[in-house]
Amino acid sequence: MEVWNDLFDARLTVAGHSIAWREVVGNAFGLASAVLGMRRTVWAWPVGIVGNLLLFTVFMGVWFANPQEHSLFGQAARQVFFVLTSLYGWWAWQRSRRTRGRHEPAITPRWATVRERTAYLLGAAALVVLTQWVFAEVGAGWPAPRWYYWTDAWIFVGSMLATYAMARGWVDFWLVWIAVDVVGVPLLWHSGYYPSAVLYAVYGAFVLWGFVVWRRAARVEAPTGGGPPLTEEDRTLVR
Repeated sequence: MEVWNDLFDARLTVAGHSIAWREVVGNAFGLASAVLGMRRTVWAWPVGIVGNLLLFTVFMGVWFANPQEHSLFGQAARQVFFVLTSLYGWWAWQRSRRTRGRHEPAITPRWATVRERTAYLLGAAALVVLTQWVFAEVGAGWPAPRWYYWTDAWIFVGSMLATYAMARGWVDFWLVWIAVDVVGVPLLWHSGYYPSAVLYAVYGAFVLWGFVVWRRAARVEAPTGGGPPLTEEDRTLVR
């Protein structure tokens, strides 16, 4: 038991800042999940779940006595949603995978329809308003500016939306992640979660590449069969 406690509480010091190893390892699993997701591999989901569980213990610092002085309720809450959505995505991709050839990716990406996009944008706006109020109430008495709760709420809602869109196979999810990263990097750095902030910055570049890959796949693997034949460049990019 002491060995597990030592591993759980293990820390490293970077530029004078104490950082939990759980934050580093959890984000490494998150990055691995993103790479597998870009490749449309079912393993993206269980790998991501491991990272989510580790990061939950990081962002709920008030429960786990982490080195950061702030607890990010939105960041912690979204890890719970990630696990639930990942279970759905795991099931959906596995079901789709059974209908495909052995070496084919689990899904064929597509853009959300106008109706789907309108619904998720309106829903996201409403949820941001609601969750920023909830986070402000939960954090009542903690001296944080109001913008802190708005940014945390957007990261929470945007992350939920992006994960759900990935489970559905929508190309849109990469664009949502870009919007999350733009807000997430400054917030995490401001709050002392430096490994997470750096990883979000890395995500920014990776997400742009993932967007290009999925957009190309949506065009050349269209279920209607109306897309142009795959060129060698297309095959390399989609692979």
